Amino acid sequence: MNPVGIIMLVHTALERAEQVARHWTASGCPVVLHVDQNVDTATFRTFRKALEDDPLIRFCKRHRCEWGTWGIVAASQSASTLMLAQFPEVRHVYLSSGSCLPLRPIHELVDYLNQRPRTDFIESATTADVPWIVGGLDVERFTLYFPFSWKKRRFLFDRYVDLQRRLRIKRRIPQGLVPHMGSQWWCLTRQTLSAILEDPERPTYDRYFQKVWIPDESYYQTLVRQYSTSIESRSLTLSKFDFQGKPHVFYDDHLQLLRRSDCFVARKIWPQANRLYQAFLTDPASAMKRTEPNPGKIDRVFTKAVERRTIGRPGLYMQSRFPGRWAVNAISAKPYSVFQGFAELFEDFEPWLARTSGTRVHGHLFDPERVEFADGETLINGALTDSAALRDYNAESFLNNLLWSCRSERQCFQFGPGDNQAIQKFLIRDPNAQISVISGAWAVPLFRSNQNFSDLRREAARLQQIEAAFLTKLRAQETKARVRIWTMAEFIEAPMEALQSILEELGPMAPRHLGEAPKMSELEGFGQFLQNLKNQGMHPYLMGDFPVEPGPTHVPKPPRKPYLVRK
Repeated sequence: MNPVGIIMLVHTALERAEQVARHWTASGCPVVLHVDQNVDTATFRTFRKALEDDPLIRFCKRHRCEWGTWGIVAASQSASTLMLAQFPEVRHVYLSSGSCLPLRPIHELVDYLNQRPRTDFIESATTADVPWIVGGLDVERFTLYFPFSWKKRRFLFDRYVDLQRRLRIKRRIPQGLVPHMGSQWWCLTRQTLSAILEDPERPTYDRYFQKVWIPDESYYQTLVRQYSTSIESRSLTLSKFDFQGKPHVFYDDHLQLLRRSDCFVARKIWPQANRLYQAFLTDPASAMKRTEPNPGKIDRVFTKAVERRTIGRPGLYMQSRFPGRWAVNAISAKPYSVFQGFAELFEDFEPWLARTSGTRVHGHLFDPERVEFADGETLINGALTDSAALRDYNAESFLNNLLWSCRSERQCFQFGPGDNQAIQKFLIRDPNAQISVISGAWAVPLFRSNQNFSDLRREAARLQQIEAAFLTKLRAQETKARVRIWTMAEFIEAPMEALQSILEELGPMAPRHLGEAPKMSELEGFGQFLQNLKNQGMHPYLMGDFPVEPGPTHVPKPPRKPYLVRK
């Protein structure tokens, strides 16, 4: 006989529980089964009859088990009492569930415990040291009353907690007990477990813990500190929980992950995971190597899973939920560049930028008439079309879809006050956005157009008002985008320096030294055009200090002063 007894708490997937129970007894480990009282009588009798032929299997008194209530502790007490009474040779008692699966040969667990005959394996930490508490109740779970089910009677649960807080009710913790918490899946020695079950103060302790919230995570974890002489504060069962406190379920594709854990037992296994049950219960060659259990090996995988679940991938939105407006994580997939005023000031800015930087350069993606994709395309990655109506249905989603679908290369596009401005908020709060603005450059197309001056004045006033509001938002403290702003007058004074600084931010393909510049539009008479707008009562201030008449282009150099060299 083996000195390790197994307690199994079963409530569903009884055929899998039968398979695992026989696996334990095949190696000589006695098993005591507790079947949840919620399981109907006919099903229970069929299950019990199927295991009648195994002399190492017992069934204990049934209790109604519900998450967070006393029934789970009562079930483990009944099963433990029966185990200690029926199998006196058992030295360690291992608590498991019907969804637990042994990952290593049973004799390795037996040998491991034989080498540690007086060691109790149970996660036991004070509430101040527990980082995994979910639900906002830490110390209060020991000082308040919890007569209502959190899952089935949530409204009464919450109202009763609020009432106790207002009335400042505080339960008295039994003398000598220091509340501890931890995983409910333990492995205790006969000496420690019998001391807990036979303690004269047990009725007092049981009455107290019956009204504690989730007592199966604190009853044994607290009482073991009263009697154990050697505690390993860890569980031999691999159990992982998500950020909401719900257990991770292991499926067939987790086979290699479970092998890397080196743990003896894992939960919670999906009942239909045939590959897992076959690999670990019927194929000894698939079992893991003999080594110290180390679930930390796979913690990195679960940490990434939690990050993926809570933060997601930048720029990829769930169909059911959008991220918060001011989310810490970037709201787009990759860095991208927005240029305002450049295509108006330079005649060939888009092909020049694409050629020089190696990026994908679009025109005005939010032009009122159509989406100006790069190279005049009408359909690009992600089945995005050049339809302005489809784009304007949700401008932010359109841009995000574009950036996600084309994330393999950097995207650049033109923007201006004449475009659909619904995208402003997205650009301002996106850390991936690099926005370069030449303020007032929208006036160049007006200057070169052949419209009535009264119409030009009206349109110039409208565009300036839109751009001024956008610039105010870009300069706000809340802006997360990287922003560069030049007035048109400032930019024209040193265009090469400004273009070089822009290219340096576009990535490694940008040239270190700019050898080619785009062709600037002819601006002769532009200063007078601005003056005419002023004369008509419209003040174009966003261009900066632009002279009415351009300075002379051919200024003779002053003669060099003679100098004398003394011998």
